[in-house]
Formats: sequence, C-alpha cells, structure tokens
Amino acid sequence: MNGKLQQLIASIAQPDGAAALAASEHLDQLTKPPGSLGKLESLAIQLAGITGVDKPEFNRKTVMVMAADHGVCEEGVSAFPAEVTQQMLYNMLSGGAAINVLARHAGADVKVVDVGVNADVAHADLVNRKVRMGTANMAKGPAMLRTEAEQAILAGAEAVAEAVAEAVKDGTRLFVTGELGIGNTTASAAVVCALTGLEPEMIVGRGTGVDSAGLTRKIAVVCRALDVNQPDGNDALDVLTKVGGLEIAALAGVILGAAAHRCPVVLDGFISGAAALAARTLAPASAAYMLASHASDERGHAAVLRELKLEPMLHLDMRLGEGTGGALSLHLIDAACRIMREMATFADAGVSDGQGAAQR
Repeated sequence: MNGKLQQLIASIAQPDGAAALAASEHLDQLTKPPGSLGKLESLAIQLAGITGVDKPEFNRKTVMVMAADHGVCEEGVSAFPAEVTQQMLYNMLSGGAAINVLARHAGADVKVVDVGVNADVAHADLVNRKVRMGTANMAKGPAMLRTEAEQAILAGAEAVAEAVAEAVKDGTRLFVTGELGIGNTTASAAVVCALTGLEPEMIVGRGTGVDSAGLTRKIAVVCRALDVNQPDGNDALDVLTKVGGLEIAALAGVILGAAAHRCPVVLDGFISGAAALAARTLAPASAAYMLASHASDERGHAAVLRELKLEPMLHLDMRLGEGTGGALSLHLIDAACRIMREMATFADAGVSDGQGAAQR
C-alpha cells in the first residue's frame, strides 16, 4: 500500500468520548423532556464526538463532487451515453445542476474535482486531479491499475485537506459526498457485491432509469465483471482496482480525509455508500465519522446502509446523486447544532425540570 495512504489511515482517531458526554449532559439540561428531540439529539451527540467540541458549529460546509467516466458504459448499462458526464460537468460548474441549487439553499459550497472524466475539461472552477481518462471496461478486465486506485483515493483526501486549510477560521469542517459519472451505479453495485458478498440481483438497480431489459443486462454485466476479475472482498484496493470507478475511489478518500481531520462526512446515496464501504474496509475507524443523509430509491442502497449500520435522516425516494440528498440533510444538521447553542436550559429559563422547583 502507498505510504501516504498508510499514513492517512493511521491518522484516523476514535471520536472524543468526553465531548460526546458533555453534549449529552447539556441536552438533558435543556427546557424539554429528556430525549424528546429524538434523532436530533443523537445527531448532536455524534457531531460533538466527531469534532471534539460539545457545541459544534459549521460555518462552512462543502459538497465534494468527484467526477469520472466508466469504460463499462460500452456494455449498454445506462439510459444515457457516456458523453453526458462531460456535459453535466459543465452544467454543474456553471451552477445549473440540482446540487448547485440545493447547496445554495443550504449555504454550502460545491467543489467539483475531475479524477477521471474521459475528456480534456477546462474551467476556472474545476479542480483537476485526473488520474486517467476514465476506467477500462470492467466486464473485460480490471477497471484500473492498483496504483491508480491509490492515486484517486489520495486525490479525494487531498481535496479535503485543502478545503480544511483554506482558512483557519473559515475552512470547511463538514463535508458532503457527491459524484458525477455515467455508468457509476454499475461499478458501485460491483463494489458493493464484492465487499459484502451480496448477490447482484439484490443490489443492481435501474440507475439512470434503464428499462427491464436494460436492468437484466446490467445485472449480467456486474456478474461478468465479478467473475472475470475475482476481486478480493477483504482488500478494498483490490476491489476498487478491478471493479470500481475513479470517482468511487476518490470519494473513499474524501471520507478518509474527513475522518483524519475530525470532520463529519455526510454520505449521499448509493455510489457514496459503495465508497463508504471501501473506506470502512480500509480504515474501520472511519465509520464513526459517517452520517447517512437519505435512503436512496436505488435498489441496493438499503442493503448498503444496513451493512454500514447507519440510519438515514430522510426518505424522499431520490436517486439523482450529485450529493443532493446530502445537501438537503444539512438543514437537519444545522438544526441540531442550533439546539445545542441557542436553546435555554432549565436554569436559564427558570423552568422546573420535573425534579422539583424551578431552577432559578
């Protein structure tokens, strides 16, 4: 394994138990029955443990969109041609994609990183970390070289480090995983099957909206890719190399990088879930830094969330990707943080805590 990747993995610490306990104790002093805010309270406690701050505040949030193409599109696994990746990339860079709208609404930045788009893309706002011009066709052999998978992971982690370091006070301290790449639900399904042992029939979904014949063909392609490549489910790098995607590997790097900097990382949908499984396999400690934003309508996402032992905040039948579900969940994260900082305690308000007299 690459030395830099080994260092990154070794730098991921366990969450701060003392900060989590302080957050829990503070929640019990607020003017409400204990636990009455439900999952907002458990979210606030997790955020405290992740950051090491009992009342965290995220002034700057960034959606990290990793973009790449997939050689497996040759097999007819998508309702859209591969060229749409490049076209949508320009749309996103111009601010016209769904993720741009939802991120603006949530007060988040969108950073777009090219790790493997099969074209020379030039734009002032594009971060160029291209590893190669898309993957090879995984139905015929490995999607990429092992060194390329490592390079893509490090590209994601380095993008996180740059965002954190942009300003000591205003640097990003919370990340959302996003992606762009025609064919990536096929690669993600293969990654999930390889890492979990689940059958393609349970995991492969319609992605961009293929019809029933297309779904059957897509399942067959994933089965063939797994059979041809025989990825080792205990070795996430081997899985990413043989049946993964450059943006999936880069998202695994985003997750590892966020964990290394004690930042929450909000997972979007199915593709992000595949990357999270790879990140957890590489660094089990990274799982504690993951938040599930929503339950995607893509068939295999529920199974991925079960494997990750994560409960989604939202159920909206979405399957767009890009980080859209993650952006929507930022409103709930902000709400949990505001409760911690702005809600009065029993003592502050002079309200009885149910144990006797008022606390003032």
